[in-house]
Amino acid sequence: MKLQQVLSYVRKAVDDYQMIDEGDKIAVGISGGKDSLTLLYALHSLQRFYPKHFEIQAVTVDLGFDNLNLEKIKALCSDLGVMYNIVKTDISQIIFEERKETNPCSLCAKMRKGALNQAVRENGCNKVAYAHHKDDVVETMLMSLIYEGRFHTFAPVTYLDRTQLSVIRPLMYMNEADIVGFVNKFNVPVVKSPCPADGHTKREYIKNLLRQLNLENPGVKERMFTAIQTGGLKGWS
Repeated sequence: MKLQQVLSYVRKAVDDYQMIDEGDKIAVGISGGKDSLTLLYALHSLQRFYPKHFEIQAVTVDLGFDNLNLEKIKALCSDLGVMYNIVKTDISQIIFEERKETNPCSLCAKMRKGALNQAVRENGCNKVAYAHHKDDVVETMLMSLIYEGRFHTFAPVTYLDRTQLSVIRPLMYMNEADIVGFVNKFNVPVVKSPCPADGHTKREYIKNLLRQLNLENPGVKERMFTAIQTGGLKGWS
């Protein structure tokens, strides 16, 4: 996938849900994975021609794993001229060594988001960009339906009262397969997650389930996404 195609998806999401305002300072949450790096490329390119002026910076929450190497991401941000902030934490030690969590993902996500939000506020940002794509939107809905018994997923834009930050999701119209294609075409320097729980979660199960459903019922993912858009969920209308 070409960068221009990525930009068309991102521009549509940004315009449809008024994600960016004049003078915004947006922190891009960088995990090192394909999604967040694609988002960084997209927003950096969007800056050049978007009618509303905005600034971006990249932020990674370092969970404290010894084998996380961010040198390639540092080099990428330097090449793009984007400020890169690494937030050091001991989250991995707390979760895996002190608490010995058997289901670590929920607590880790809360702690990671807390550290990220604090860092971006200290850096003067008013918005945080998450790299959730269309598959993430639908998978979250399925998880909520199967495990919680409710029809719910995250919104394109979420305002966090406690931190006075807005979370935006500019990749929400992109399929994960599109992101894989972009990353492969442009040799994006993806960093593999060092987390021992990576690939062994309920979300991974739901991801595989959705893939199978879509194989057996072509177009089912798109129909689910349409149901989310038209289902009266808060923030989607």
